[in-house]
Amino acid sequence: MIDMPRGGRRRVKVPDVMDLLGPIHGPIERTPRYNAAEELVYTILSQHTSDVNSTRAYDNLMTTFESLDSIAAAAPSEIEDAIRRGGLAAQKSVRIKEILIQVKQEVGSYDLSFLAEMPLDEAKAWLKRLPGVGPKTAAIILCFALGMPAMPVDTHVHRVSKRLGLVGSKVSADKAHDVLEAKVPPEDVLPFHMYLIYHGRQVCKAQRPRCGECALAWGCPSRAAIEKAAKRPKGRTAGNKPRKVEKEASDD
Repeated sequence: MIDMPRGGRRRVKVPDVMDLLGPIHGPIERTPRYNAAEELVYTILSQHTSDVNSTRAYDNLMTTFESLDSIAAAAPSEIEDAIRRGGLAAQKSVRIKEILIQVKQEVGSYDLSFLAEMPLDEAKAWLKRLPGVGPKTAAIILCFALGMPAMPVDTHVHRVSKRLGLVGSKVSADKAHDVLEAKVPPEDVLPFHMYLIYHGRQVCKAQRPRCGECALAWGCPSRAAIEKAAKRPKGRTAGNKPRKVEKEASDD
């Protein structure tokens, strides 16, 4: 754990995340893996499943159909067979087909680069009109594929930002997108997002957070309660009541 910065006791703020987690995880560079339309398909596949499963499903989908046009022309059952290993294949196959058809009808192609020329709120709104696209999916497309300062909020970002007091304890994952975007400078959105993911996976875990290893523990308003809960008998709370397990935020 790193000692509290000079200036007296205070809570963690966005610059602290950048200053203290940055040296731990290193610089973050945007390296788009797909174009925006392909990223959209991949992100639909990634909903409610692991990165490994979604990558396998996407690779098999593109190997099977080779192009977005071919996917759009395929029967949902054929798409479902190709993405089955990604989970929720019946639901996702319909969404992917509907999205591709709608994009082609409205844009005339699958080139979504025009979104980068729009104000951020308008680009988000355009994407969220599409079937199955919520705030997180829209932010991923804009941030990773198009380099726009949209803040994706996954379970790790939501959990860690709440524990640090960067968003209110009752702020939903959907609302947290706007709250964090208003606090984080545009040029820091991508690294901030990645630093909280790394921190959530490695240190600020959902079930057994490692406060003793946390570079931000000095200013974390949740630390005392977490450490107190860790000292109680397993599965019990004060008053001999079952301990509540922290619920993860749901994805789009």
